[in-house]
Amino acid sequence: MSDSAETVRVARELETLIPTFLANRQRELDALRVALAADDFAALRRIGHSMKGVGASYGFERISAYGAQIEEGARAADRIGLGARVEAYAEHLGRLHIVYE
Repeated sequence: MSDSAETVRVARELETLIPTFLANRQRELDALRVALAADDFAALRRIGHSMKGVGASYGFERISAYGAQIEEGARAADRIGLGARVEAYAEHLGRLHIVYE
């Protein structure tokens, strides 16, 4: 795992919304881990689909990309691949550096 920050540029008008947005992503990560542990592929698919829709709308394109990968992995019931994607997502969240423009 790299400790380097991942810079995300976000519109300044969204600045007050980003703390809640990120708190929701942490809850989402927790839900992904619970669903993965339970082999709940339907929940993983729903969460991935939601991630896919919400990430880019706030300027977090990689969250949308992880969501698409998780949604597809859930459709294929690829537990091993999903585990890797969920942990990569967790690492991504941990490295975020936000710049408001």
